Amino acid sequence: MPTPVPVPAPVTRAPALPRPRGPLGAALIDVLGRPPQTGAVPTGPVMLDPWGEDLQLSLYVCYELHYAGFAGVDPAWEWHPGLLATRSRLEHAFLTALCEAVGRPPALDQALADLLTEPAGGGTGPSRYLLEAGERWQAREYLVHRSPYHLKEADPQLWAVPRLPNPAKAALMTVQFDEYGAGRPERAHATLFAEMMADFGLEPEYGHYLDAVPAPGLAAVNLQSMFGLHRSLRAALVGQFATLEITSPPGAARLAQAFERLGASAAGTRFYREHVTADAVHEQLVRRTVVAPLVAAEPELADGIAFGIAATGVVEDALARHLLDSWQHGRSSLLQPLADAPGADGSNTDGAPR
Repeated sequence: MPTPVPVPAPVTRAPALPRPRGPLGAALIDVLGRPPQTGAVPTGPVMLDPWGEDLQLSLYVCYELHYAGFAGVDPAWEWHPGLLATRSRLEHAFLTALCEAVGRPPALDQALADLLTEPAGGGTGPSRYLLEAGERWQAREYLVHRSPYHLKEADPQLWAVPRLPNPAKAALMTVQFDEYGAGRPERAHATLFAEMMADFGLEPEYGHYLDAVPAPGLAAVNLQSMFGLHRSLRAALVGQFATLEITSPPGAARLAQAFERLGASAAGTRFYREHVTADAVHEQLVRRTVVAPLVAAEPELADGIAFGIAATGVVEDALARHLLDSWQHGRSSLLQPLADAPGADGSNTDGAPR
């Protein structure tokens, strides 16, 4: 008999379970370390701040079971009825908070028009700050905040594909084909982001910085997963995707310039330079070949798309406020400061204990 050809072990992307940030997360993370048949899932009402650390991390952990999972966690937990019930309560709290923050969104035509208009001078967001006054440690922190999404870009949006009709489905896949490198794995956006992290001296391993990313950064990713995993929210996911693609080029151009100013090599700016050109095309595709035919076929989805646009603005504005407030006061924006950031030695900028 011929000698069997050894099959190499698959490369795992599953990170370790994070450290909990409250009682719910502690109970949830503890039970995920056990077999699904014996683990008692936390039950009862969720009386937590929907924007707080405990709820956002707990929700992220539930969602991550649908992506890479966690090292040592049985994959059967993904569809455990008790865990899904707990996740549903977390989602209800988060979605209710989003609806309250959004209020009544504008009509879809107005929402799309607003995305195409940048504030005078480019606004005052993180990309503008990093370009004009940012330091290298702040650029590194920005990449850490964005890593939970960009290291799996654009996996959350793929959940929309089987839930859309043609021609919107085909058009969305045209954009997604570019996101994954257009047939060249080394050009996949997640790979380019990992190379950029490495250029800035960061660990590009998926999930490495999960314990450092605070609630505002997790909320931006949880929003995408929540919209993607529910057919009832598919229109909101299209709105989120439209926001991402339409607003990306100006900010990406500023970030590429900022990172070059801060000493990045070509590998440290390639990700954002790619988005300047690619998303300029994607913006047209999303508006004209995804949103327009989808609304023509299902007019009732227009309000959901507008809600997705507005809700994305809510979470992105919250993250921007957190970053700028931290940086302008000379402190780290992360739960665990990087080695070159203020407070990395366990003290505040005034020397007081953290």
